[in-house]
Amino acid sequence: MGLTSIHKLLKTEEYMTMQTKLRNLTIAVGFSAALALPNVVSAGTAWDLPIVWPDGNFHTKNARMFAEEVKKATNGDVVINVHSGGSLGFKGPEMLKVVRDGLAPIGEMLLNQQVGEAPLLGLEATPYMSRHHDDLALFHKHWLPEVNKLVKKFNQKFLYVVPWPRQYVYTKVPAKSVNDLKGIKIRTYNKTTTGMFNRIGMTSVQLPWGEVVPALAAGTIDGVTTSASSGVDGKFWEFLKYMYPTNHVWSSNALSVNLDAWNALSQKNRDAIEAVAKRLQPKFWEVSKAEDSGKVKILTDKGVKFGKVTSEMMSIMQTKTKPMMQEAIDSIGGPAAAIVAAYKKERGN
Repeated sequence: MGLTSIHKLLKTEEYMTMQTKLRNLTIAVGFSAALALPNVVSAGTAWDLPIVWPDGNFHTKNARMFAEEVKKATNGDVVINVHSGGSLGFKGPEMLKVVRDGLAPIGEMLLNQQVGEAPLLGLEATPYMSRHHDDLALFHKHWLPEVNKLVKKFNQKFLYVVPWPRQYVYTKVPAKSVNDLKGIKIRTYNKTTTGMFNRIGMTSVQLPWGEVVPALAAGTIDGVTTSASSGVDGKFWEFLKYMYPTNHVWSSNALSVNLDAWNALSQKNRDAIEAVAKRLQPKFWEVSKAEDSGKVKILTDKGVKFGKVTSEMMSIMQTKTKPMMQEAIDSIGGPAAAIVAAYKKERGN
């Protein structure tokens, strides 16, 4: 092989070696970039939000709207994935513990179902404490500051609190008097409603929402106390024939965040999320106010008869449950008496 040929060959080998090095370097850079990519993605925060209510429920719709607005306000830094219908396996009465223990970083809960852990959360649902939304808002003015102190001890904070519409008693049979209700096995959802309906002669069966429709289908209950919203959620027209606006308690749901998850966010994102909650909460209250009439129409269009609660029925129900106010105050203790006293004073009675 001549020198010229060898020289050409060396140049070719040098060229190929250089190409190989460049190719390897390109692969290495690309691999490093690929390794870095998950870190870029994980710079954001994704929270799974369990909620027991189905997609059509207004509380679930509220939660989804909140999640959308949080994503916008944080420029995608915080993404909340709403899991409706209890799909994550958590039941309503255990949600305070679920969020406390970080099993979910954020969760939505019916407050009066958490009284086993925090009795003060049930004070709102004392029978005939509030007559309407305006009363309830006034009660919250005195109640929520103490509630916020309490839930901090459970390693969480409430972002917003929204009430359910008024409550009803659903039955299979007509009820023109309290006597007509006696012996009916009625689904209740907390200690207060259980005690209340037992006092008026019904047989209370305390069940979380997820067990209500199966119990109706199995015939283990003959009636339900809940809102018109839940009446539609459960398709009560398939099981029950009458609904009575007893308006006996008011109940609220809260969206609660675990403090460890919350404090892991930047101050900028925390401020943005709180601003979203402050802006949306009044809108969610208006949704609650409008919810009742719309859902009542669906129920009555489907064949459920809207019954009348006579003044005599209401008077008897209020009289039989009146002692529960002081019993609740004594049982809860702490700030309960002061909250109720301040509320009644400002309300005027």
